Amino acid sequence: MLLINPIEASALLAQDPNARLIDVRSKVEFEYVGHPLNAIHIPWKEFPEWSENRNFVADVDARLADDGNSSRDRALLMLCRSGVRSLHAGKTLLSGGYTRVYNIEGGFEGDPDTEKHRGNINGWRFHGLPWEQS
Repeated sequence: MLLINPIEASALLAQDPNARLIDVRSKVEFEYVGHPLNAIHIPWKEFPEWSENRNFVADVDARLADDGNSSRDRALLMLCRSGVRSLHAGKTLLSGGYTRVYNIEGGFEGDPDTEKHRGNINGWRFHGLPWEQS
């Protein structure tokens, strides 16, 4: 698994038209906390059970086929809140035959600061990268 910081991830997405960002957070997180522009949403775990998506690789296959490029050699950039769930989801993709899987360090919201607030240390939003809320 390759690690990449949010700024490098944004640059890779801009440079490589076949690269895709996959946001593995829950539907609630994706819609209400916000998400990077053009992110593909495929949950790794869903609230309230937090059980792993056993169809994750097949779900990724289907979504990538929808945009006309189902190559398992394209760059896939994985994102969650802080980089933990996306790491596990990315490892599952590697086991499923994908070859260029990156985990975005710090995720979307980043690590908590000393007061347990996110977004003040690192992460996609901390760096002012493009995002939206539903």
